[in-house]
Amino acid sequence: APGLWRACNWLMGAFFALAAFVQVVYTVPAGLTLLVGLNPLVTGNFIWKSVSAIHIFFCIVWAVGLAYNLLLHTKQNILHEEEGRELFGLVIITAWLSLCHSSSKNPVGGRIQLAIAIIVALFPFISWVYVYINKEMRSSWPTHCKTVI
Repeated sequence: APGLWRACNWLMGAFFALAAFVQVVYTVPAGLTLLVGLNPLVTGNFIWKSVSAIHIFFCIVWAVGLAYNLLLHTKQNILHEEEGRELFGLVIITAWLSLCHSSSKNPVGGRIQLAIAIIVALFPFISWVYVYINKEMRSSWPTHCKTVI
């Protein structure tokens, strides 16, 4: 279990690092997650907990604003909207950092927490594969989204 938890953090750290090339908001979770991959006990550190809590708070506030905007203005599939893709990214950041934040008491977590971590860690990569295969979905996206894949 400890090795699997670390592997999930390395996988999410890689995802956040890749995503940081497009959106700077992923830089903080990339650093925090890679630190957890190096030393799972870092989540008990006051500075780590503070930075992650502040980032989670701002991601939630931003996500609520995006969700409200999407409710008012969505004209097509949520993934075709720039705000929709940003919203999913913020949800992934919030979910992952919350999982890490809650692991400070038990760095490996329970079986359920580890299962959730595996699912969340695989989700962005499975989504990228799906979008890469589904060319119709990408056809209306802006250039910066098409070239990232």
